[in-house]
Amino acid sequence: MPITGVFFIPSNPNASTAFATVTERLHSSLADEPVLVGRWALEHKLMRDTPSCLPASASQRPAQPRYMQFLSLTYFPNHGFIYTSPSPEQAAHAQSGAGSPGAVAARATPVSPAPTPQQAGTPTQAPMPGQPAMVMTTVPLPACSTLFQHFVYACQPFWCHRHTVTVPGGVVYDVGDFRVRIGDVRQTQPAARVRGTVIEIEWKGPSLVTSISSLFAQSKRPFGSPRGDGLSHDEEDSVIDMAFPDGVEEADIDAEYVMTATLIREFWARLGIEGAREAILVPDVGREAKEQLRKLKQRESLRVRQKSTSIDGSGQQLDEDPNPEAGVDVARQFMEIFRFNR
Repeated sequence: MPITGVFFIPSNPNASTAFATVTERLHSSLADEPVLVGRWALEHKLMRDTPSCLPASASQRPAQPRYMQFLSLTYFPNHGFIYTSPSPEQAAHAQSGAGSPGAVAARATPVSPAPTPQQAGTPTQAPMPGQPAMVMTTVPLPACSTLFQHFVYACQPFWCHRHTVTVPGGVVYDVGDFRVRIGDVRQTQPAARVRGTVIEIEWKGPSLVTSISSLFAQSKRPFGSPRGDGLSHDEEDSVIDMAFPDGVEEADIDAEYVMTATLIREFWARLGIEGAREAILVPDVGREAKEQLRKLKQRESLRVRQKSTSIDGSGQQLDEDPNPEAGVDVARQFMEIFRFNR
């Protein structure tokens, strides 16, 4: 689970995007020479609840908008991401301070306001205390499309498909300790148009968060089975040598996100590009890493856990997606950026 930051540079429909400018700055403004390592793509769909046809009474406050977002990323091919406002029970639970909302994204009854996307040139801020954050979940990639079609057709009176945007042909560069993904964002529905350029900056250096994610994924694999957690070689190489995260606390995870966000912002500042919207320390970022840390601490031995994992007759793990939480942080960041013109 690498730590990332996402930047979006909007453009006018009839103007050129910042894609060429960002690529040129990568080659001219940094000490390390960018190395082209691959391609990437994404698809994002935004839905919003439809307003009530009944007029609000004088004693009622206007209902806050509710959102549901569907995202797929080619470099996380096993699952899609669904991000939605919490249910009424979850919102009341969060406002009372009793706990955080659970990951039940497809319930389709959200009422809480969603975090507002960033204005140009300003960082993303966490929600105020007591304000419930959006709820993230992952589902198998085919199920993601099926759920979207369900809400489009079966729940049309309650939910409206606002827009679909894609990055059809992005490029990936390695630049020192960073991996940079660049791509033009194109809206395909309701009308075809260019929206701008999105840039994802991933920290590839040593990371406590990546180590926890790797240990957690290994603990879910059958003992002696080949790697099947979807982690890249860069993530595997950056795993810190620690057998059990006994001395690590959740505060250490928060501190690493803040420190790495500073490194990502410094990297972006060296490019000298103005007018970008930023999504880095978005609400609930790092939540899954903390949950993985808590689960690892509850296990007496990773080896015992691996041996007890269910295995089919061929010796392979039954779960086809042993790391379903991979990419949730960057998915949150993309969804904060793409909740525009809603």
